[in-house]
Amino acid sequence: MADSTSKTYWKILIALSLVHFSGDFYSAFISPLFPVFMDKMGLSLAQVGLLAGISRFLMFIVQPMSGYWADRHPSRNFILIGLLMPILFIPMAGRTTGFYGLLFCVVIGSTGSSLFHPPVTGMVPLYAGRNPGLAMSIYNTAGTLAFGLGPIFITWYVARFGLGAMPATMIIGLLIWIYFYWVIPKPRGEGMAQYGFLETLRQTLGSVWQPILLIWITMVMRALVGQSLLTFMPVLWVQKGYTIVGAGILFSMFTLSGTVAGVVCGHLSDRMGYKRLLWITHGLMTPFLLLFLVAPHRWIYPATILAGGFNMASLPLGVVMAQKIAPRGRSMVASLMMGLAFGTGGILSPIVGKLGDIFTIQSVLMVLVCVPLISLIPIYFIPEVGHDDYEPSR
Repeated sequence: MADSTSKTYWKILIALSLVHFSGDFYSAFISPLFPVFMDKMGLSLAQVGLLAGISRFLMFIVQPMSGYWADRHPSRNFILIGLLMPILFIPMAGRTTGFYGLLFCVVIGSTGSSLFHPPVTGMVPLYAGRNPGLAMSIYNTAGTLAFGLGPIFITWYVARFGLGAMPATMIIGLLIWIYFYWVIPKPRGEGMAQYGFLETLRQTLGSVWQPILLIWITMVMRALVGQSLLTFMPVLWVQKGYTIVGAGILFSMFTLSGTVAGVVCGHLSDRMGYKRLLWITHGLMTPFLLLFLVAPHRWIYPATILAGGFNMASLPLGVVMAQKIAPRGRSMVASLMMGLAFGTGGILSPIVGKLGDIFTIQSVLMVLVCVPLISLIPIYFIPEVGHDDYEPSR
């Protein structure tokens, strides 16, 4: 049985990362196609907002409940059935003819995304050996790349073949799913099937809820800044005179640099420790984000790379620290640090937009990027967590 002291099982870790990539790849199809759906079905902006809100809610906010069930009843079904749902139903959205059919496909696909994320994330540390930070950063990178490549692929595909041809894209996912069926091992349980919800929480978080809460608050602050920047940066760049293409290039640079930084940070964390890197990344995040917002044209590209890198570097750190502190609730705490934190940060983004309407989006973002400095307060109280630094209560 793989455990935290064994070798690193790269074959399994790559398969888990591919599961993450595949599910997020299909989940990323809907949002970039909203203009096409609006034209085909006559959807209102309110209906588009409802679809986006329901999708985000089901993909992120519901994850902790999925994590609870995955920890209590470990099974490959959460992974295989959960992954199959977006592979099958998201492409079927192209054949729907009205709002409710599209809503049905979005609901089923997004629910599947919530099902497979927690157990897959919970399995990563079991096969990471002495490289948990690097393994988690590679796993996270797979999801980030999927959300970057998915929209590019599906917009090209629909422009070339039309919405009605979307169901054919499920063939790729089904072939990969067959591979996963043979290589993904069964998740390891922690003997909590007999406990109810409250007792499960007590068993997993009872003695460590305070550091878990502190890490979650830190991750929410990071997500709020990151989600808001990803939402409003293109608007800001266009206001500053950049073309849509130029804004798209900068958006990709921000995301890809964050992806690379996450892998580097995960690798370094296995040698330097997690809390030290949290201090560094969150301490330097605000200065580089401020530089990014005020950078003149000739410096915008290096400023974008640095800003994206420092904003997204700490994501794997929060997940690994939480899993080390609460190993019996690996799936649930992973869903708290990724799904719930992302969802909470995303839900708060409309407030940022409203403030941008009242003032200017530039001034609001200038204030918002100071939030990582506030996150240094909960980071200070997080216990040191390393290979041997912290012994979780069992």
